[in-house]
Amino acid sequence: MLELADGFRLTEGPVIAQYIADQAQATQLMPAAGTMARYRVMEWQNYVSTELHKSFTPLFHNDVDTNAKAALAALLRKKMEWLDAQLQHGPYLTGEHFTAADAYLFVVLGWAKFVKLDISDLAHLQAFLHRVAARPAVQAAMRAEGLLG
Repeated sequence: MLELADGFRLTEGPVIAQYIADQAQATQLMPAAGTMARYRVMEWQNYVSTELHKSFTPLFHNDVDTNAKAALAALLRKKMEWLDAQLQHGPYLTGEHFTAADAYLFVVLGWAKFVKLDISDLAHLQAFLHRVAARPAVQAAMRAEGLLG
């Protein structure tokens, strides 16, 4: 959740990312309104949110049956394989430029280790993770969150 100075609150990660990028006029992170480039970023943000983020949710719950978790993890793995194939076309989701959708995907992919979903064999996903993790701003954010030594 992001609470603004006037008390207004935004609650969905992709919307918060869009808002922050728009306020900073960071059109590489979130292209200008009305452009096809913006719609592509929004398309990917929605995919990450609905197909990946939500698919991880039951895998974090202890009350979900082991067999159900295995079936859900298998479905999630198929989505990861599809995503891996999409990333063979460029270093980032929409091509050559890092966007807000890539930041979201980086976070969500990081959850795989916590739910024991092995994606180590997916070369394009692994390259993506390494590429994003090497970005100075990502390093600084991870350090600030205590995720790096």
